[in-house]
Amino acid sequence: MNLQHEPWLVALSLIVAFQGSFVGLHLARQIAEAQGVRHRRLIASSALSLSLAIWTMHFIGMLALNLPLAVDFLVLPTLISFLICVLVVGIAVVFVGTNPPDGQRIAVAAFAMGGGIVAMHYLGMSALHTTLHLSHAPVFVLASIVVGVLASGMALWLGFGIGAPRSLVGSAALMALAISAMHYMAMAGTSMHPISEVAPSSQPVLSQGLLAVVVSIVAFLVSGLFMLSLVPVPAQRPKPSRPTSAAPGLGPQVSDGSPDDGQVGEGDFHDDGHDGTASMPPGGWAKSLPVERDGIRRTLDVSRLSAVKAQAHYTQLFDGEDTWFCPLTISEVAARLDPTLFARIHRSHIVKIDRVSTLKRSGDAGQVALSTRIPYWAPVARSRSRWLKQQLEARPGRAS
Repeated sequence: MNLQHEPWLVALSLIVAFQGSFVGLHLARQIAEAQGVRHRRLIASSALSLSLAIWTMHFIGMLALNLPLAVDFLVLPTLISFLICVLVVGIAVVFVGTNPPDGQRIAVAAFAMGGGIVAMHYLGMSALHTTLHLSHAPVFVLASIVVGVLASGMALWLGFGIGAPRSLVGSAALMALAISAMHYMAMAGTSMHPISEVAPSSQPVLSQGLLAVVVSIVAFLVSGLFMLSLVPVPAQRPKPSRPTSAAPGLGPQVSDGSPDDGQVGEGDFHDDGHDGTASMPPGGWAKSLPVERDGIRRTLDVSRLSAVKAQAHYTQLFDGEDTWFCPLTISEVAARLDPTLFARIHRSHIVKIDRVSTLKRSGDAGQVALSTRIPYWAPVARSRSRWLKQQLEARPGRAS
């Protein structure tokens, strides 16, 4: 049977694959910083969103086929293929989301992600065996597996790899390409033969195109619900004012106040920035920074601060044990910290220099491990790697 596809449904399958991949990868990026129930929910929701992207793309891709006879889909094989896909893709999400992924972790995640895509396709195709006899050309089967694994690996490296651009849009586009290319390459090697002559239904409930649109809308809504329910909304930034003394017992080593700073512009991270040459602000370097938890504003003593991570228009402060929400941008935090003690080693990270225990090279870039009670890794920009190595070598007992 000569297989032909409806072009607009093929395009729709690519769109839903990209949208589901974007949401799933976006949620996976937040796993490392989450704790407790939210940590597990992010893993589950990321795996479900990516699996939904794979299943929806596959389903719409099958509806795009122009078949001369009515086809029945068996529910059980379709359900099993989706559940296996969720399980295998979940393994990939754990490998890239829980720790900074090196080459080995990305390789394992790529095989798991590619395996989930392949399993979803071929198990889903088995649901057609009641009306069609399917045969698969071995060369195309192998090629589809290779494409699924390699494209998944490229997507995961681009979005999570050490030294990678970490482009979410590019990563989602490559993941959509992995899903779609695997499906359509496998279909190119598939031969279909009717088991018996089945007359087309004269009164279809839904046309293939309308059914595809309905499935796409449902997929978009589900992904939107994932985003709304699991992605935290940044708290409103308080107006600049001189804070009063914080109530005792609200946080670790609560200070008596924070410096009276003005608003600092966002700016970009420059190679020569924050290396000890910055001028001291009028009020001196900050002794504490504003933090919030459970709707209560507090101040965190800078002496306890180990690392700062940018999160959109706010930051997360790590004190060696706990992570605190800070309403300031990373540029504003950098302007308040003493550059002889803290260094902005990446566009998204500031670390306390004497807390750095290891600098690990990865190509021209790298990452550092902090000597804190809870293990913490931070990326190092290529332009800061050599400078940081010199700082560590200048300190006795520091590893490089």
